[in-house]
Amino acid sequence: MTATAFWLAGRQATGETTFDVTSPWDGRTVGQVSVPTEAQVEEAVAAAHAVVDEFAATPAHVRAAALDHVSKRLAERTEEIAQLISAENGKPIKWARGEVGRAVSVFRFAAEEARRFNGGDAQRLDTDAGGTGRLGLTRRFPKGVVLGIAPFNFPLNLCAHKVAPAIAVGAPIILKPAPATPLSGLILGELLAETDLPAGSWSILPVTNDRMPALVQDERLPVISFTGSDKVGYAIQESVPHKHCTLELGGNAAAVVLGDWSSEEDLDWAATRIATFSNYQGGQSCISVQRVIADASVYDRLVAKVTAAVEAQGTGDPSDDTTDVGPLVSEDAAKRVESWVDEAVAAGAKLLTGGKRDGATYAPTVLENLPADTTLACEEVFGPVLTLHKVDGEAEAFAKVNDSKFGLQAGVFTHDLQTAFRAHRALEVGGVIIGDVPSYRADQMPYGGAKQSGVGREGVRYAMDDYTYERVLVLTGLAL
Repeated sequence: MTATAFWLAGRQATGETTFDVTSPWDGRTVGQVSVPTEAQVEEAVAAAHAVVDEFAATPAHVRAAALDHVSKRLAERTEEIAQLISAENGKPIKWARGEVGRAVSVFRFAAEEARRFNGGDAQRLDTDAGGTGRLGLTRRFPKGVVLGIAPFNFPLNLCAHKVAPAIAVGAPIILKPAPATPLSGLILGELLAETDLPAGSWSILPVTNDRMPALVQDERLPVISFTGSDKVGYAIQESVPHKHCTLELGGNAAAVVLGDWSSEEDLDWAATRIATFSNYQGGQSCISVQRVIADASVYDRLVAKVTAAVEAQGTGDPSDDTTDVGPLVSEDAAKRVESWVDEAVAAGAKLLTGGKRDGATYAPTVLENLPADTTLACEEVFGPVLTLHKVDGEAEAFAKVNDSKFGLQAGVFTHDLQTAFRAHRALEVGGVIIGDVPSYRADQMPYGGAKQSGVGREGVRYAMDDYTYERVLVLTGLAL
């Protein structure tokens, strides 16, 4: 098997060692990836640092054209790339196709933003006598090279969310895809290599995790964009407190079903959405539904509907179009989920369905009466596990949502506009989704969390702001 090359300052390269990428579904070897040497990593960093000024000065139309090209080529190769995502990640093919579609949009949004970003904000300064004849012009400039560290769960789209905003603002980027799923990220290199972006403006390096501290510490990489666990993210931030870190971390996402969401049609919709989005991607999404908090007036009916809808989720071969839930990323990940559920049941939680592991696959699982001090209650399960909680009224429901160290997104099923605005005010999260689960994300909207769910925001325009800073130009002696 020929090893897949990595991308070093815009060109293909190979190192001295390789590692295999295997399918979590059946263990087959999906591909082999070449690993950059220390010298090659240094070459990539040096090239990115050297091109900072040139890339920042690149005309907007050049950057936009490159981004448009990547978007178009992703769309043309949708099925091929989706099959690759499914093979290396274990994601059901229907969800993998959706991921490619989202990456197509991310690069398109970035192209659009590149054309209108940084036009400048003019401000009269003669509002005080000392500013007579003066005009301030504020523009945004890149902070420098971005180190993008992407996770395994969306191996294409979360790479896109690092790369596209950086190119849009003219910031060189070094992308490190997850070791479990590097092939999808490396595909972006094939498409970027077809553009006219300057050499050094981008590299994609499948560096192993144990080699990352040196890259994180490198002073030539002043911006770090990390998506992953809160433990790793905060360790990165604490190790480089002087750097700009955007951290998109974990969640313990709640779906609230209030008493006014009470018709059979309402509850069927909520149950279907909850079942789907507690299990999509094998539950390996920061905004998968992990907690359902339901008003006592609808709780019993909802429990029956949710349990039935979860049991209807089809598990199996991720390459099968009918599969809803595939394996987790590894057998170790499934064993961890199994241990958390077993702990919860031993502590008194009631298992309504699921609770079984087969290799890397964990059955879609529903529990109620979860003790508050269990690991499952406190941490992000990152697996197909759902817990149900009964509350009495809106205030108790919102307090239950906030009783978590995480605060990424929350969903609130209500028809009442006033309730929606109260939820927006009360819930300590980065996003409140009304009439649906917390798992909804539009790639152009600001995405990120409160508390230990991270700092900064993704979403193309918002990441562009994160990668840049304001610089003011004051003009003097003008006839305003």
